[in-house]
Amino acid sequence: MASSLIFLLLVTLTFSASTLISAKSNTTTIIESTCKTTNYYKFCVSALKSDPRSPTADTKGLASIMVGVGMTNATSTANYIAGNLSATVKDTVLKKVLQDCSEKYALAADSLRLTIQDLDDEAYDYASMHVLAAQDYPNVCRNIFRRVKGLAYPVEIRRREASLRRICGVVSGILDRLVE
Repeated sequence: MASSLIFLLLVTLTFSASTLISAKSNTTTIIESTCKTTNYYKFCVSALKSDPRSPTADTKGLASIMVGVGMTNATSTANYIAGNLSATVKDTVLKKVLQDCSEKYALAADSLRLTIQDLDDEAYDYASMHVLAAQDYPNVCRNIFRRVKGLAYPVEIRRREASLRRICGVVSGILDRLVE
C-alpha cells in the first residue's frame, strides 16, 4: 500500500514537472519565434521575457505588450523634455523647440494608444500605420533642432529617440507576423 502511494506520488510529481517545463518551453518558443520576425531579436526577447503577461500571451498579446513599452517610452520622454529640460531653460527659442519636441513625443504615445485599439479590432493595417507615425514623431523633433542654427540635439533625447525607434521596429515586425 505504501509503495503504491509512493509510486502514485512520483508519477504525479514527474507529470507536474514535465508539464511546467513544457509550458515554459512553449512560452519561450512563442516569444523567440515572434521576435525572429523583428530587426531587434535580442531586445525583443529581453523586453517580452521581462513582462509577466508574456507567458500567457499569443502573438497579438505580445504585440500589445511591446506597444505598451513604446507608450511608456514616449510618455516618459515627453515628460522628461517638458519637465526636466523646458523648466530650466531661459532661452526662448530653445524653450519653444523643447515644447514642440515634448508635443511630438506625446503624439507618438497617442499613436501607440490607437495601435492598441487597432490590435483589438484586428485592423493590422491601421495598427502598422499608427506605429510608423509613432516612430516618425521623434524624427520631427530632431529636425526641429536641425533647423535652428547652433542648437545641439541633446544626447539624452537622441538616446530616447533610438529606443522608441527600436521598440516601434519590434512592433512592426510582430504586426507583419500577424498579417501572414
